[in-house]
Amino acid sequence: MRIVELDLSDDDTARAVHAVGQRSYRVEAGIIGFDGIPALRETLAQTRALPLRWLGTGNPVVAFVGFTESAGGVDIDRLCVDPDWFRRGVARALLTAVLAATSGPVEVHTGAANAPAVALYESVGFVRTATIDVPGTRLARLRLERG
Repeated sequence: MRIVELDLSDDDTARAVHAVGQRSYRVEAGIIGFDGIPALRETLAQTRALPLRWLGTGNPVVAFVGFTESAGGVDIDRLCVDPDWFRRGVARALLTAVLAATSGPVEVHTGAANAPAVALYESVGFVRTATIDVPGTRLARLRLERG
């Protein structure tokens, strides 16, 4: 699977990322029983304005990861796969690409009840560091320590 840098200033790429995110987050909302996931309410313009670095599958965009990197490490803001592409190793390929392109510790939050996502992160070495109550649901904070 080819993972490339995504440029959300490109209209077609931005629309594809937004659409994949909406479909992916709808599935997560069903899994965790909470439809208040902030990304579900994002407009295309709001998604484009996020200060994230984007990696994803090439043409067509069927999955992506948005993250930031700072002196303190990497924060994965979102990792989304189109439901038609679930269980094909796409999310793992995206995580591998982020880890190869960055250094330092990596942190991510996901719905605590999102067992598939938690299992994926744990399978590559992330450890749950906290469970956080937010209005309507609980989030798992996971961290991967790297040298």
